Amino acid sequence: MPAHTFHPSGPLGGTLQVPGDKSISHRAIMFGALAVGETRVSGLLEGEDVMATAGAMRAMGAQIEKTGAEWRIHGVGIGSLLEPKAALDMGNSGTSTRLLMGLTASHAITATFIGDASLSRRPMGRVIEPLSQMGAQIEASSGGTLPLLQRGAATPVPITYRLPVASAQVKSAVLLAGLNTPGITTVIEPVPTRDHTERMLAGFGARLEVTQEAGTRIIRIHGEAELRPQHVIVPGDPSSAAFFIVAALLVPGSDLVIENVGINPTRAGLIAVLQAMGGDITLLDRREVGGEPVADLRVRHSALTGIAIDPAVAPAMIDEFPVLFVAAALAQGTTTTTGLDELRVKESDRLATMAAALTLAGARVEEHEDGLTIHGTGGDPLPGTPPGAEVATRLDHRIAMSMAIAGLVSRNGVQIDDTAPIATSFPTFLALLAEATR
Repeated sequence: MPAHTFHPSGPLGGTLQVPGDKSISHRAIMFGALAVGETRVSGLLEGEDVMATAGAMRAMGAQIEKTGAEWRIHGVGIGSLLEPKAALDMGNSGTSTRLLMGLTASHAITATFIGDASLSRRPMGRVIEPLSQMGAQIEASSGGTLPLLQRGAATPVPITYRLPVASAQVKSAVLLAGLNTPGITTVIEPVPTRDHTERMLAGFGARLEVTQEAGTRIIRIHGEAELRPQHVIVPGDPSSAAFFIVAALLVPGSDLVIENVGINPTRAGLIAVLQAMGGDITLLDRREVGGEPVADLRVRHSALTGIAIDPAVAPAMIDEFPVLFVAAALAQGTTTTTGLDELRVKESDRLATMAAALTLAGARVEEHEDGLTIHGTGGDPLPGTPPGAEVATRLDHRIAMSMAIAGLVSRNGVQIDDTAPIATSFPTFLALLAEATR
């Protein structure tokens, strides 16, 4: 897709709904495909990443189809996955890859995982290690990357695994491998990460215990499980809502309501950080939908102040840092972030890519090994990209959307090199942005 310039905008107003939560959508497809009977899913995110998961589960025997606004999944049962006849193409989805590696590791089938250029640079060693301990045989490309061939274990072994990095994907991969493993598989999580896997597995009927011991979360899953089909209602994705939250805070005169947003505490770090910076964000009509906390968010233009962000909140907002950096660039004073090594191994190196992008748009940014220091404009617009220059998005959907928001609060607009990656997580982003700024 050609380059696109995002121009200064008028106030954001009215109400909008963002698409369904990506993390929950992936899991709804997977767990529905492992349950015997028909699972129905409303609000599924129909982005390319989730469709990669659906394609893989179809290749292993599940029937997945859309009827009206609802998705229907006829599962095959745990232990009954078919060996895929062709390589499983994960596209740009690290979540699909790592979770499906876990799912298939304890089934006696061989699967090859491939992906696009961006995904093929991302490290899979963090899941290869525990899955190998459980008995899977994995042959990866150099550096532990895709393409990757995995022979699932015919007699998988339960393990106790302490996560060396805070990663919901690694945790989930081990728990999913544990579903078809005799005995109890245990994950020790020193730093809490998003808990959709635990919530949804329990909802589908898996035997799962979550305890706290000396400040550490311990998750135990009983193997040889039987999952029961469910009706899943997917809440709006907080990572997608993040772009509109920041836009409404930054564009003068904005008063926007974003409906039905998931506010799971393991995902809601951005809201707390923006409120600490002075952001006017009100949570309306808090409720629970399908075991997940949900609210409507009213966001009004605010003068933000830079802060030092506690690295302990990083796991609860790891995907939202690119757009937070945009908010920091318009704040009064300096924002500092540390402990963000994980951003180096996302769809792109998000620290380096955002530092370069914001600098090109006229922000004052210093890049460090594990974070950025951003000196804000005090609310003044960013200059924007120079004539003929464009932001390199590095095939990363969150970079593209974050810099689109930067364009709304620039004097001369921000040109990005490619909007195509946005479709991986938020196919309706450009249409919703146009609607909110009418």
